[in-house]
Formats: sequence, C-alpha cells, structure tokens
Amino acid sequence: MGIDNHMNSTVQKSLLWKVRRSCQNQCRPDGSETLPEGIIAKTSNLERRPLWGYPKKRKPSKYLFAAAVGIKQKETVNEMVQKFLSSDFVVMLFHYDGNVDGWRSFNWSNSVIHISALNQTKWWFAKRFLHPDIVAEYSYIFLWDEDIGVENFNPERYISIVKDEGLEISQPALDVGKSEVHHQITARGRRSRVHRRTYKAGDTNTRCDYTSTAPPCTGWIEVMAPVFSHTAWRCVWYMIQNDLIHAWGLDIQLGYCAQGDRTQNIGVVDAEYIVHYGLPTLGEPEKKKNLTVGEENITTLGKEVPSQTSTLNFRVEVRRQSYNEYKVFKRRWKRAVEEDTCWADPYAKPEK
Repeated sequence: MGIDNHMNSTVQKSLLWKVRRSCQNQCRPDGSETLPEGIIAKTSNLERRPLWGYPKKRKPSKYLFAAAVGIKQKETVNEMVQKFLSSDFVVMLFHYDGNVDGWRSFNWSNSVIHISALNQTKWWFAKRFLHPDIVAEYSYIFLWDEDIGVENFNPERYISIVKDEGLEISQPALDVGKSEVHHQITARGRRSRVHRRTYKAGDTNTRCDYTSTAPPCTGWIEVMAPVFSHTAWRCVWYMIQNDLIHAWGLDIQLGYCAQGDRTQNIGVVDAEYIVHYGLPTLGEPEKKKNLTVGEENITTLGKEVPSQTSTLNFRVEVRRQSYNEYKVFKRRWKRAVEEDTCWADPYAKPEK
C-alpha cells in the first residue's frame, strides 16, 4: 500500500506540474489574469439588447457603416443611411455639431447609434469608439465623410466585388463629372470593375507606369470613403494618432496595413461609384487657441498670434491645422522607423 500511495502521489505531482506549466504559457488579455478563462469576453459588438426578455431572432449584421455628420448635410446623409440600413448594416453616426435631436424626424433615427462630440473629425471618433475588439465581428468597416452621393452605389454588390477581388482596403471610384477629385487614382474607369493603379500621378511630378509599386501610382486610396476589412482595420486603428484628428498623411501609409502586397490588396471599385461633393463642412469661427501635441506645437503659423477679440477664417485654419498635423505625422513616422531596430520596411527602396 505504501508503494502504491507513493506512486499515486508522484503521478499527481507530475500532472499538477504539467497543468501549472500549461497555465504559465496561457495567453490572457491584460487585466484578466484573476478571472477563470471561460468567463472572459474578449470582444464586443454594436448590437443593442432589450431591457427585458430576449432579442428577436435575426441574423447579426456583418458590416458597419460609420460617418461623421452635421445637420446641414441632412438630406445627403439620409440617402446614405437608408442605403446601408437596407443592406443590413449597423449604422453609427458621429455628430460633430452636437445636434442629435434634428435627426429624429427620420424613421431610422432610433435604429442607428448616435455619438455626439463638438467639432471633432471622423478619425477622432473612430479612434475612441471603433476599437478593433469592439468591431471585430464586422467583416468590413465603412468610414465615410458626409458629403457623398450614393445614387449609383449598392453596398451589397460592393462587398461582393471586394471579396472576389481580395481587397483589404478599398474605396468606391468617383464620378469625375460630378465629384471633386483630388487624386487621379480615385477617378472612375468606365471599362473596368476595379483598378489598382493610375498612370496619371497628377501634380506630384511622379511618373507612373505598369512597373510602379508605390503611391501616388498604386497601393493607396484617399480617405473620404474608405472601406477596411476587419483585419486591415485593426492595423489602421493602431496607426491613427490619438491627438492628430485630421489624419493627413495616413492615406499614403495605408499599404502597411494591406495584409500583404499593397499593389494587389488595395484598390478602387469602378463598378460601384459615388459622388464626392467636397463640401467644406468642418469647423466654426472661433477665437484663436495655441494647440500643442505632446511636445510639438502644431499651430505655429509663422506670424504673430491675433488678439483674443479677433475671429479666424475657420476654413483656412482647418486647412492649416491639417497641413501642420501632416508634418507632425511624417516626423513621427520617420522617428519611429529610426528607433525600431527590429522593424524591417517591406517597401524600402533598394539602395542605389
């Protein structure tokens, strides 16, 4: 009996050691270490729940449409929302003018999610309310401006195309006859379903041809109406700077989140196209403030600060702020590349 008890004890200790070793190798989210693994809910979604009883049985939405909106673009936004709701999207509206009640006249108002914060951009909202773990259940995230015409756009057909083409990051092409087109790659091609490059670089003095492998010729889109796969969005969310709300410069670097070859996984869908009205909707006249990002002053205008009683041309100031943030982003990217000795640039230019 003594020998048997000793053997049983040895086996138990061996099993316990294996269990402990297995537990030590267990990867748990930070902060959840004191919880039993089975109770940990690692992700969430934007589905609403009833205060009592059970929700109606229905197929959960797989796609998310989000846009920063103001009441002045009420009719344009209404057309977009109706299109996406009819295609079984979850819709989230970011109200940068603080006016939520003004949308109550629409039947769909109680069916969408409203978030309000004065004078913020869609990137500010996205960084705070579209964390990858919150939107992990959505296969595609549409993060659009409010001044988009969707008469010739069908969300379901669009998703079918990007799936078929393997596009991780995409946008609908722009109707060149009605849109404000800033970059040639966004212009609609009438003979193609999708295009991934342009042969006209615009005003950048860059020559584009079939051998081009980088923006502005290929491997990027503009950010007025981007569409991200959930894996691409997880990467893009990390790249969005918490304190740079205009996101200038982000578009050129989207290729790093393309989950592979940016010349193949980023594209513009010609078959489902939109109109970009290019309306100046952001900002309100206000007295000048000196803004600082970390240790960097991003409103250095090269002139004396106006008196407190003077008001600003808000469109000029928004534009200037965007450009200043673009310079900050470029400096941060350059510094990050220099400091991260473990990172290898997949798009590094070969040394001559």
